[in-house]
Amino acid sequence: MSKGIVGFDNDKYLKMQSEHIRERIHSFGGKLYLEFGGKLYDDYHASRVLPGFKPDSKLQMLLQLKDEAEIVIVINAADIEKNKIRGDLGITYDVDVLRLYNVFTRIGLFVSAVVLTQYEGQRSADAFQKRVEALGVKVYHHYPINGYPSNLELIMSDEGYGKNDYIETTRRLVVITAPGPGSGKMATCLSQLYHENKRGIDAGYAKFETFPIWNLPLRHPVNLAYEAATSDLNDVNMIDPYHLDAYGKTTVNYNRDVEIFPVLNAMFQRILGESPYKSPTDMGVNMAGNCIVDDEAVCEAAKEEIVRRYYTALCGRKKGKTSDDEIYKLELLMNQAGVSTADRGCVAPALEKEQQTGAPAAAMELPDGTIITGKTSNLLGAVSALLLNALKHFGGIDDEVLLMSPEVIEPIQDLKINHFGSSNPCLHTDETLIALAICATSDTNAKTALDQLEKLRGCEVHSTVILSPVDERTFKRLGVNLTCEPKFS
Repeated sequence: MSKGIVGFDNDKYLKMQSEHIRERIHSFGGKLYLEFGGKLYDDYHASRVLPGFKPDSKLQMLLQLKDEAEIVIVINAADIEKNKIRGDLGITYDVDVLRLYNVFTRIGLFVSAVVLTQYEGQRSADAFQKRVEALGVKVYHHYPINGYPSNLELIMSDEGYGKNDYIETTRRLVVITAPGPGSGKMATCLSQLYHENKRGIDAGYAKFETFPIWNLPLRHPVNLAYEAATSDLNDVNMIDPYHLDAYGKTTVNYNRDVEIFPVLNAMFQRILGESPYKSPTDMGVNMAGNCIVDDEAVCEAAKEEIVRRYYTALCGRKKGKTSDDEIYKLELLMNQAGVSTADRGCVAPALEKEQQTGAPAAAMELPDGTIITGKTSNLLGAVSALLLNALKHFGGIDDEVLLMSPEVIEPIQDLKINHFGSSNPCLHTDETLIALAICATSDTNAKTALDQLEKLRGCEVHSTVILSPVDERTFKRLGVNLTCEPKFS
């Protein structure tokens, strides 16, 4: 597969997207509640399938609107109660809300409120509220509504949306975001429309969802990659039948938005007098599809992502976290995209190295197609050896050069085995990099190798065994795309 080719114009996207949102604000008379689907910050999925899209692109786009925008972060109180984890970061949703608050405020965006949805007096939610209020941020409660979303009579009453706290907002653009799906972003937007209407304030709603990309074909690899990313949610891309009926044009949406649209339309009619939208596609403001500059590069990147998702699901099944149905769906998506595990360039070299050595191995594919391998030794695990070999390659250091002597590694092993009670003496990736950093203070080769770390970002790695959480986190922090064979060491 092609590597390192830019397929997406990020600068064009920032300009076009912010202009389009301004247009939508004006169309509603000056106030817009904008539901942000997906990740507002660190959208690594988008950056992988749209080479050139930067993980913080949405955030940079909002910075162009920062003087007229405020952010409301929504979290489901039930998710706090059950310590729901954000899988890509390995942190709970409540911790992620605090992280998002820090990120937004640090770069100059105004976070005006946090909303606890599905609030029923949960003690953990109350404790979290105190932490948020200590930051000087207002916290509001939204409550469960029986029969939501179909019981319109109850929803549009004082016992429905009317029972929810009214969120006091001051700016023209109110961005509603959350740590993950199921948090209640859309319900929060609609509740606010209800309250604004009762107060005689003109306000509108729009949705910013990067995927599926509405003006790409239904089975375009980028849209298939979105289905792969949400295989656990049973999301399915589909032609928007309402848009086709209203305009005679084919656009792509996904099943949840299409299924809920008749209810949303009825809500808009009741709140606003008439619905501003004829289709789910109309609700969206996403301009990403207009900023693809190399479709072939984007297609190849998306196919690679589908294979990565497949390996992640296989390992998930091995850990008892993924169902067979999810595996079957991903296999179907790979078939539709015309891709297989054989197309992932680092897989075969890793398996071959394992066969040669009789022990776990790993391989890395660099952006130029170069393959680097690593094997298990008495001192280092396979992925630790792989990291050092890759850093040598980038630094032009001879393979025979030792970046760390056994005299440095052995005391760390002694600490692990005899004091920390570990049964594995081989250094994990984080331990290896710390040891390398120490050696870099007195060894020029080690210093040269350490200086190459940033070049690992975007590289592809495959391990012949499931890695420890420590090693997985290290690769994630380095920006390396990791897959593993579904077996334990």
